[in-house]
Amino acid sequence: MKKKTIIIIALLLIVLVSAALVLKPKKVDVDQIDIQTAKAEQGNISNIVESTGTLEAITTVEVGTQVSGIVDELYVDYNSYVKKGQLLAKIDTTNLAAQLEQSQASLDNAKAELDYQQATYNRMAPLNDKQLISQTDFDQLVYSLNKAKASYNNAMAQHKRNKINLDYALIYSPIDGVVLNKEVEEGQTVAASFNTPTLFTIANDLTQMQVEADIDEADIGHIKEGQRVEFTVDAYPETVFEGKVTQLRWEPTVTNNVVTYTIIIDAPNPDYKLMPGMTATIQIYVLEKNDILVVPSKALRFNPDQKLLMSYMSQQTKPEMPEGQAPPAMGSMPPQAATGATMVWVKEGTNIHPVPVKIGLNDDINAEILSGLKSGQEVILSMEQKGANVAAARPGGNPFMPGPPGGR
Repeated sequence: MKKKTIIIIALLLIVLVSAALVLKPKKVDVDQIDIQTAKAEQGNISNIVESTGTLEAITTVEVGTQVSGIVDELYVDYNSYVKKGQLLAKIDTTNLAAQLEQSQASLDNAKAELDYQQATYNRMAPLNDKQLISQTDFDQLVYSLNKAKASYNNAMAQHKRNKINLDYALIYSPIDGVVLNKEVEEGQTVAASFNTPTLFTIANDLTQMQVEADIDEADIGHIKEGQRVEFTVDAYPETVFEGKVTQLRWEPTVTNNVVTYTIIIDAPNPDYKLMPGMTATIQIYVLEKNDILVVPSKALRFNPDQKLLMSYMSQQTKPEMPEGQAPPAMGSMPPQAATGATMVWVKEGTNIHPVPVKIGLNDDINAEILSGLKSGQEVILSMEQKGANVAAARPGGNPFMPGPPGGR
């Protein structure tokens, strides 16, 4: 019986020792731990609002005609550069010239009638003063004279109108600029009735253009006049153009219950690369800080793995820690500490430790450090076991057996 008891105790000891060996965390050699770091350094950081817009000329004038007729000659074409007062086109003047001659004849006739009535009145007025003619006859003379004056004035006005219409047959440019659109051809008939037909569209100056963009109501509160803008167009995807916000329009646009507001961005175009109608992808710098201490935003999200942290720190000479014991609460410390301060992990030589920092501007790429770090300090971005991804793809131990369905 005593021998049987000794055997049972021995078996229990073997089981306990085996369990301890199995359950004991396997130490990860420090050489197998990959730590990626970055230095806190001076840099620039900004917050941007993104949108799209359409390029357009700042001033666009539609040139039309106020007279009807056949387009006799065109002197410009698409993309022609024109000066103010330059002749663009000519409407056939045959009918207009005939109307002018007719009105001139009517004017001459009215002038002759007026002269006759005025002479008659001048002869009869003294006789009327001496009461040598009846009052009825004199009243008729006055009526005829006034009627002749009215006819003459009417003929003169018609003649002036016909003369102006003849001048309107010559179409001149009202501004300096470039012809964007030509809507007529030689021989085409244009009819000027209630609406003035458009012959040309002229842009004032394509070296200075503008972008009209719609901004979501959630972002419009950040937009102010004078803010710096960068934008690209599909025609030159590698070229970044610059401009600034010049106008914010308060009139809302509602599309499918989405409210947007229009802003205007100036777009210098000295090389004539930008063209009206191009779509611009814009970035508005609503807040910028330069030459400030920054770290990658990834450092704020880093939280070390308990096992790797324990293995790494237990193999460092400073601080010495009993094997199998983790640093007090450090491995589970979240980026946002209980005190409310944001924590980053700093590597100094072979030692790593958390440091509370105060964060300013953060654009999800870099974060501004207001306090807690100095320029040149190394912050940890990641801590991984080398080959961990390969091991994770082969759960179960045997590397020669296929992984579970859906594994990548």
